[in-house]
Amino acid sequence: MAQLKDDCFAFDGGLMPVDDALSALAERVTCVAGTETVSLRNALGRVLAEDVASPRNVPPHDNSAVDGYAVFHSDLNPDGETRLPVAGRIAAGHPLDGPASPGNAYQIFTGAPVPPGADGVQASGPDTIFMEEDAARDGDTVILPAGLKKGSNRRFAGEDVKEGDVILRAGQRLRAQEIGLAASVGRGELAVRKPLKAAVFSTGDEVRDPSDDAPEGCIFDANRYTVMSLLDGLGCAVTDLGILPDDPDAIADALDAAAGDHDLLITSGGVSAGEEDHVKAAVERQGSVHFWRLAIKPGRPIALGQVGDTAFVGLPGNPVAAMVTFMVIARPLIMMLTGAADTDAPRFPVKAGFPYKKKTGRREWARVKLAFNGGGMPLAEKHHSSGAGILTSMVEADGLVELPEDMTELAEGATVDFLPFREVT
Repeated sequence: MAQLKDDCFAFDGGLMPVDDALSALAERVTCVAGTETVSLRNALGRVLAEDVASPRNVPPHDNSAVDGYAVFHSDLNPDGETRLPVAGRIAAGHPLDGPASPGNAYQIFTGAPVPPGADGVQASGPDTIFMEEDAARDGDTVILPAGLKKGSNRRFAGEDVKEGDVILRAGQRLRAQEIGLAASVGRGELAVRKPLKAAVFSTGDEVRDPSDDAPEGCIFDANRYTVMSLLDGLGCAVTDLGILPDDPDAIADALDAAAGDHDLLITSGGVSAGEEDHVKAAVERQGSVHFWRLAIKPGRPIALGQVGDTAFVGLPGNPVAAMVTFMVIARPLIMMLTGAADTDAPRFPVKAGFPYKKKTGRREWARVKLAFNGGGMPLAEKHHSSGAGILTSMVEADGLVELPEDMTELAEGATVDFLPFREVT
């Protein structure tokens, strides 16, 4: 397991804009995930650890884009129909046996290789392909209409990928299309980053697992399951440390044991300076912890630190604040630790269906549901609740509208940036 720099999360500033926080992380955090080679079937969602260059052209040969007839354009009558003998049949995987000759037409099917000319070179073979529905077959001949341009319906070797092209870059998170592209050049395996090993825990004598009973004065542990699910979505290998008691020694021992074979420790709540908040002291016994006071709402405080060489993230305790800070800070951090090149999620323009006032100097996120009325931009309707503890507001929303630091008042109908949950969960 690679090591983080000592105290890489130290920050002595005051209230920090979120972009400054992300820039600071990018400067200080390096990839800690090792590499392994996996089959394409096991590569989905993984972060590529190598550049991939193509050993071949794709397609590997000139081929037909349609079912029809391949001809030499020079044989065509420019002023009327052309009748040519059909001298061969070419299907995908079954090339013509021998070269093609001028004065002939060749029945050809989609994807089949265009035959070479007499010199064995494809470029000197048939250069134009008629669609089957535009041709009329008459026994062993075909009747072709006038007017088709030279080169029509012919796809060229290397049209998609040329031999030697770098088709995938290290740091890309592999989607179905990247895996398909790797397969198209003959790669059955890829070198990828190993899943980040993350341990998740909760603390508190009042916290109960949802599989247990919750006596009076107790609550069910929603945040741990939310965080584990978010980590699953990022391809992490998640260890559930369960609920630790309000016992400083027990917490310190659990963190120390987990740090030895994990890349990340993460919790929510329990890291403030209260008498019953023991996580901060436990982390500091084994390493260091720093509070990053972010100029955001919801979710201003987030604790970042290390237990030995293992990163520690302490999210806010309120469930909405925990999710938002995970999306905007913990998720990019995890992507950096995993070696991903693109750590930010895309935003999309939408129209605000609500007015809004906010403080300057603070970035805020409003929970919204999109309405599609059949024309123009989607309309973002704000959820009626803005409380940081209202988890139903996240369930009933499609994502977050992002309101920048310099904005103080949002007018209804203005264009705003929208962060879909599907991009970060």
